Formats: sequence, C-alpha cells, structure tokens
Amino acid sequence: MVYHAFSLATVCLGLAAVAPVRVSSQQIFDVWTTTWDRTQLFSYEDLTSSPVNFVSPGAEGRANIAVDDGTMFQTMAGVGASLTDSAALILSNLKKQNAANYWSLLNTLFDTTDGADAAGLSYLRVPLGASDFSANVYSFDDVDGDTALENFDINNAPSYLFSVIKDIQGVNPYLKVHLLSWSPPAWMKDSGTMKGGSLKSAYVSVYAKYLLKSLQGFQSHGIYAHAIGIQVRYAFSSSFGLADTTYPSTYMAAYQEAQIGAALRSLMDDNGFSSVRIVGYEHNWVDAGDHPVQLIEDASSAFTGVAFHCYEGDVEQQDTFLKSFPNKEVYLTECTGSDGSDWWSDIKWYMDNLFIGSVNRGSTGALMWNLALDGNGSPKLPGAASCETPCRGVVTVNSDGSYSFNQEFYSMAQTSKAILPRDTNGPFGQRIDLSVSGDQADELQVTAYVTDRDNASDYKRYSLVVLNWNDEQDGAWAPNSIKTTIAFRGKQATYTFPVGVTTLWWYAP
Repeated sequence: MVYHAFSLATVCLGLAAVAPVRVSSQQIFDVWTTTWDRTQLFSYEDLTSSPVNFVSPGAEGRANIAVDDGTMFQTMAGVGASLTDSAALILSNLKKQNAANYWSLLNTLFDTTDGADAAGLSYLRVPLGASDFSANVYSFDDVDGDTALENFDINNAPSYLFSVIKDIQGVNPYLKVHLLSWSPPAWMKDSGTMKGGSLKSAYVSVYAKYLLKSLQGFQSHGIYAHAIGIQVRYAFSSSFGLADTTYPSTYMAAYQEAQIGAALRSLMDDNGFSSVRIVGYEHNWVDAGDHPVQLIEDASSAFTGVAFHCYEGDVEQQDTFLKSFPNKEVYLTECTGSDGSDWWSDIKWYMDNLFIGSVNRGSTGALMWNLALDGNGSPKLPGAASCETPCRGVVTVNSDGSYSFNQEFYSMAQTSKAILPRDTNGPFGQRIDLSVSGDQADELQVTAYVTDRDNASDYKRYSLVVLNWNDEQDGAWAPNSIKTTIAFRGKQATYTFPVGVTTLWWYAP
C-alpha cells in the first residue's frame, strides 16, 4: 500500500515524485471505506491510476462539502479504548495461546506506520486498581490506616496489565495512556469498602498522594501517563446520587474533586509530572452543565479539561460545558457496545455521536470501553451489576485463539486513520471548519482535519471522515450513494460516497 504526498521541492525542481504532480489542483489518491452491507470493511483503495482531481468549480453535487482551513479547532489526541484488567487478561492469554495472532491483532489495532494496513489507535485508558472488569477487588494500598502509604504497591495490579501496555507501546510509539481511578482504597471511604460510598474529607491530601504514587508506579514500568483522572462516574446515574455497590465506585461531589485536583496538581508539578494533564468529571453528557462546570469554577488551574461518557443525555450537551470554558479540553472517554445490537445502526450512532459528533463539539479524544472481551462479554468482576446485557469489546477474542473485529473497531479505525501523524514524531491532525449544503446535506455527517508537516516545504495533509446514512426513502430501506462535491480553496473535487463511512485525504501547501 502506497500513500501519496507532494512537496514544493518536487513541484518546483522537477524531482522524481511518488505520484503525478499537479500544482494547480490537488488530488485524492487514498480512500478507506466501511459500507453498511460489510462488502468493504476498512478497505483501502489506491486511486493512483485514476485520482480524484480538484479542478475549477462547476455545478455542485446533491451535497457539497466546503472545507475551510482558515478556521482551526482542537488538535486531536487520539482514538482508542480502555485496557481494563479483563481486556489485558484476554490479550495476555491470546499471546500465550497464539502469539502470531496476538501480534497480528496488536499491529492491526495500533500500528501508526504511514502505509500500514492498520487503524493506528493511539489512546489507551487504564483503570487504577479494580473496576467492574477485574478478577477481584483491589487497590494499590489495602492496609487499613496507612496514611503514609508505606505499603503502596503498584504491582497489586496484575502483571499482564503492564506487559500488554508495553507490547502496545512497542507497536505504537505515540501511545497516550490515560490513568483513572474507580475508587480510593476502602479504608479512605465512609463505607469501608471500594464498592460504593464516598471519600472521607480527612483523606483528601492522602488520596492526592495516592494518585501521585500511581503515576510514579506506572512510570517505574516505563509507562508515562498523558493524563490522569480522579474519579470515574462521580454518581452512578443522574437519577440518584449514590455510587453502585456491586463494583468499585465512589460518589464524589464537585467541590471534593476540585480539592483533590488542586492538591494533586501541586504534587505533580513538584515531582516531575507538570506536563501530565488532570482530566476531571468522567461521567455522562446529561450533567454537562452542572458538576463539570462547578469543578472548573472551583479549580480551573488544576484541570486541563473534562471527560464525558455516552450513557445518559446527548452529545449536544457538551456544548453547555464548552460555552462556559471554551479553552478547556474535552474528551469522550467511554461508550460501550452491547450484545445483540444491529451492526449498521451502531456504526451510524457511533459516528453521529462519538467519532464525528463529539469531535465536532470539541473532543480531542474519542474512546470506547473494553478493548477486548470474549464472546460473552467476559471476564467480569464477580457480582458486578454493570453490563446486564453483555458489553461488547472492540475486539472479540475466542477460546480457540481466533479473533474478530466488531462494529466499534470499524468506526474507530475510519476516524483514527484521518488524524495520524504524516511524519515520524510529527503532529496529530487538527480539526478544521467545514459546512455541508445541498438537498442531501442532512444525509452526510462530516468532520475535517489538517495534519501539519515537519518540513515547511512538504504539503500538508487534508482529511475528511464522512458518514453517509442515506439508507431510507419514505420509511422503506433504500441505501443510496450521494454524488458530492468537495470545495477547497476555490477548487472542486467530486466523489460519490457509498452508504457507510469513508475516509479520504489529499495534500496541499
């Protein structure tokens, strides 16, 4: 597979080029597609022999995508999922059973090499201690009353967790790791258990030190965090204020999370972690104008931003937070597929709400829940009431050592491909503005990116991720492609988008 690029040197000096040289009009050579009927599954098409040219404008298509690279938004951190203890165990067991399949899977998921037939997932969220997808309940210091944290041991986490992360780092040098606690140790809580209850106010500073030591513990394994969160799901739902009591969870008010964040930020700055982000909230869209707003009002300097989940509310509610704090980062860090759902309906929803919708509302990262599970949505913490309908991993790993990619993967891969660095250690894609017009504009959901280059003489890469969900007419099933014009810097290209998700790019100075 060959991807194409232009440089000013190639154009001006007449040097040998990797693709036909066109100065006045850019060209689309590289396209990835996942269609509703699965005839194409993150399939690559090389258009070298018949590229799509940007030419002088003519009549607009049934839809017209106008790309405005003069208006730029957030730089993307990456697309990914959570490596729970369960996901790590599933992958570790696969490595023992069938090493070739294990490495093939990791490469398809995480390889960012330009030209690789891979998604290049680059963001990994990792629980600190037990979650509902762990073999047992544990923290890193389960010795009652150990306020000095003398018994803190990062190796209370299963060894396979660190091993799998290291293997992924070996495939993807850009991997960002986001650490997040489901619960403080039981002895710090009013419930005396990690399952439910709240942090005692007397332990705010101790818990901040616990989180610092968690950062240091991961660092001792060669894993340097991009971000850390204080508490996942501060309340089990918006309907009631207590945390779930069947797996590690904590009710935490915004003022207390702010206190911990302020203490942790000071500790991190004093101990070599000043570049690590603290990302707060970690709960559903439905409360976007409440807890996260109060959190940033109370401790703005401590928190880089906040993270949302998809389980209650809708993606438009992200706007409520960003209107209050437009300079804070937003992440979409958790959403899960469920057993028995419809493949194409899921992809439409994921793109509309997460990988296009959430990104177009400011998210710098978009993540699913478990990276890998078995076909039963297991293993889970015994007795955990989450995922009553079994949750589905991004990948299903079978008992015979085979694996299959689920709809979550294809949604993620189409997006991730558009934002990866073009140059080794180069920047990730940055979202740029666009508008969609025409009588079929509502049938397309679109986001656009520009990826800068290390060398100023190299052309930048411009990418589109397009969902065509034009699959009904008058209430009847009728999938139809849409002939679309793409307007860019006074030029126009024409591409017919099939019903599905398409990622394409071109290069321009």
